Amino acid sequence: MTVKARTAGRALAAVALLLAVSCGSGETDKPGSPVPDGWRTVFHDDFGGSRLDSGRWTTCYDWNDGGCTNSGNPEQQWYLPGQVSVGDGVLTLYADRKSARGSDGKTYPWVSGMISTGRDHWDARPRYTFTYGYFEASIRISPERTMFPGFWLMPASRFTPPELDIMEFFGTTEEVSMYTHWRDRNGVDHQKAGNYGPVDFPAEYHRFGMLWEADAVTWYVDGVERFKVTEPERIPHVPMELLINLAVGVPQPPPPSVDSGRMTVDWVRVWQR
Repeated sequence: MTVKARTAGRALAAVALLLAVSCGSGETDKPGSPVPDGWRTVFHDDFGGSRLDSGRWTTCYDWNDGGCTNSGNPEQQWYLPGQVSVGDGVLTLYADRKSARGSDGKTYPWVSGMISTGRDHWDARPRYTFTYGYFEASIRISPERTMFPGFWLMPASRFTPPELDIMEFFGTTEEVSMYTHWRDRNGVDHQKAGNYGPVDFPAEYHRFGMLWEADAVTWYVDGVERFKVTEPERIPHVPMELLINLAVGVPQPPPPSVDSGRMTVDWVRVWQR
């Protein structure tokens, strides 16, 4: 979900407030998860009740201005809070073929939903940021191949790289991609990807996890290691916001026969030392 450009014409804030805030039940593990011994839950949401917990989540990127999008990718959606719902113990992100005019002056053919632990607007404080940890969510993706679902981490500075993509589906529903993005000393952007499949991911919920440590980043699917990087330049060391989103139209726009998509999330957890 690399973000190279922003829809808000704002100057870069001098210093973002990069405080990792703890909350949670204090549980040390979830059965079947590769959480290191002695780590505790610092963030969790089981999506109970009938509305999104605004203390944990916002429904846009930090450059929220009556909605938002990621203009660094050829995405077709404008994110709106009405495309996010909580009920029956799950979070649902809805993508619908519906024209919307963004605050950037562009008209988008789709509206969709996302959640982030970031800010309500550019000058606000992030809700939660994390430096290292084990991140996991139980997610069921939409069966449409032209949806672009993601579960990922973006710097609280609001500019990438670095970036860690715990889960992405790029033009497929059968192979999950896992990415690290970084910038070298010459300012050149790089990325390294791992892939796992084929699996019929839309058929049921799957657990997507990532263990981010100072000397390694390891990705898991349903508790099984699937990808790992240990090269120092590929590992970020900055506070990150947590995001889950349902983008549309990457790598190709949906065909006329597709008018909607749905992504559901059963729970989200973050553990730290």
